[in-house]
Amino acid sequence: MLPPKAPVKTCLINLLDELIDHDGFGSLKVDIRLLRRGQKEIIIDCGKQYRFVVDFQPAVLENKNSPVTVD
Repeated sequence: MLPPKAPVKTCLINLLDELIDHDGFGSLKVDIRLLRRGQKEIIIDCGKQYRFVVDFQPAVLENKNSPVTVD
């Protein structure tokens, strides 16, 4: 089973490949917003917009002195 982030990563890689192969100018923009119920909305804008909603687990601080790791 693929992780919930897999379609987002696939879309980003494919769009980046298209921009690199294109013989003109291009731009790629990614917006990430927090939604309710442990979800994030990811909007990829590259001429067209691609919208993804993925589940996530917020990072929990165990110790104030230890670094926080996020995947």
